[in-house]
Amino acid sequence: MATIKLGFAPTRRSIFSAPDAIKYRGLTADRLRELGIDFVDIDDINEEGLLYDDNDVKKIAAKFKKEGVDGIMFPHCNFGTEYVCARLAKEMDVPVMLWGPLDERPEENGVRLRDTQCGLFATGKVLRRFQIPFTYVTNCRLNDPVFERGLRDFMAVCNVVKTFRNIRILQISTRPFDFWTTMCNEGELLEKFNVQLAPVPMTELTQEVKAVKEEGGRLAEMISYIRENMEVKIKDNEVENVAALAVAMERLVEKYGCGAAAIQCWNALQTELGVMPCAANAILNDKGIPVVCETDIHGAITALMVEAAGMGETRGFFADWTIRHPDIENGELLQHCGPWPISVAKEKPQLTYPLAFDHPGSLTAEAKHGDVTLCRFDGDNGEYSLLLGNAKGVDGPKGMGTYLWVEVENIKRLEAKIVEGPYIHHCVGIHKDIVPVLYEACKYIGVKPDFYDPIEEDVKAYLRGE
Repeated sequence: MATIKLGFAPTRRSIFSAPDAIKYRGLTADRLRELGIDFVDIDDINEEGLLYDDNDVKKIAAKFKKEGVDGIMFPHCNFGTEYVCARLAKEMDVPVMLWGPLDERPEENGVRLRDTQCGLFATGKVLRRFQIPFTYVTNCRLNDPVFERGLRDFMAVCNVVKTFRNIRILQISTRPFDFWTTMCNEGELLEKFNVQLAPVPMTELTQEVKAVKEEGGRLAEMISYIRENMEVKIKDNEVENVAALAVAMERLVEKYGCGAAAIQCWNALQTELGVMPCAANAILNDKGIPVVCETDIHGAITALMVEAAGMGETRGFFADWTIRHPDIENGELLQHCGPWPISVAKEKPQLTYPLAFDHPGSLTAEAKHGDVTLCRFDGDNGEYSLLLGNAKGVDGPKGMGTYLWVEVENIKRLEAKIVEGPYIHHCVGIHKDIVPVLYEACKYIGVKPDFYDPIEEDVKAYLRGE
C-alpha cells in the first residue's frame, strides 16, 4: 500500500471570525487523524496554526520541504487568504487540494461567521493567475462521504504525480527489430517529463543470471515460490532458469535504482538461457515492480502510473489488444504471452509454453473478471497523451498465455482510436476504477487525457462529488 504525506495548510481571512476558523482547523485535523491520513501540520508556525500571513509562507514551505510532503491541502476555514495560498503552492510545486467545510445557516441577525465557498472561488481564480493546477473537492461537511472519497482520490493523484516525476526504467537491451511500434524518444522523455532510462545490454542480464545460480540462496527461495504458486509443466533446469532470471532482473532493478523494467523478451534471451522471460516478469509484477515486454518504454511508464493510481492495492497487467470476441459484438481479447501477475489470475497458472514460441517460461491463466480500467501512455511527433477507459471481464473461448476477454461500450470506436494513434497494440489494465484519478493527475504532469468512450463529463461529475 502506497503512503502519501500531505501538507496541511488551513487558511483564514481577517474579516471573518478567527475563532471559528481556529475551530474548523482543529475539527479538520481531527478528521484527518481519524481517517489515518499522514499529514504535516503548521500549528508551530503561528499561534493559530493557520495560513493568513505572507510572512509565514517561507517558513511553512521550508517545513513542508523538510518533511517531504507530496501534496498540499488548503482547508478554507472561514474564507481564506487566496494570495498566500498561491504563493505557498508556487513555492512547493506539488499537487494542491482546495476544500472548505460547508457554511452554516446565517445567524438570526444576518451575520455570517464564515464565507468558505466565496473564499474557494477567490483562491481558484488566483491559482489560475499563478498557473498552478489544483484539485477541487466540493464544499461539504467533514463527515460527508464525498469528503473522504475526494481526499483519498487526491492522495492517489499525488502518488501518480510523485511517481511520474521520478520515473527511472531499466531497459534490458534494445527493442526487438520487428517492433518499430515500441520505439521511443529517450531524450524527449527526459526533457519533457524527467523520465530516465537505465539501459543495460543483454549480456549484463545473463551474467547476473549466472551469478544468481552460483550464489544459490535467493534462487532456492524463488524455485520454491514457483513450485508453490504455479502448475509446473516444464523441466527442472528450465524452472531454475526462470527463477534465476526473476532474481537477476530484480537485482538489476535495485542496482540501477529503477521502479520498472522493459525487456527485449526475444530472441537473444532464448539463445542464452533457453527460456521466455514471461513468468519471471509475472513474479516481479506481483511484487509491484512492473516488467513489460518488447522493450516498450511507454508501456513501462503506463504500468507505473497504473500502479501509483491504484495505491498498491491491486496489481496491473500488461496486455495486447488482439482479436474481437467471436460472440460478443463489443468484446475483445486482452492477452500476452504470460507475464501477468499471479494475483490477477482466477485459477492457478500453468508454467508452460507460450503461444507462437517454442521456448518454455510463460504462464497460462485466465484473469479474474469484473470491472477494469484500461489505459496507455504514448506519444509521437512531440505530443503525449493517456488513453483511458473502462471495460468489464466476460466469458469467452479458452486462450493461451495470460488473457482476459473484455467488453467495452463501442469496440469500433476503440479500435479506430488505437489505429489512428498515437497508441499501439499494448495497454495496461487493472481491476479497479482509476480513471478519475488518472484524469485528474494529467493536469499536473502535462499529459493530455484521451477517453476512448465519451465519459469525460461523467468523470468530471464524479470529481465534483456528484
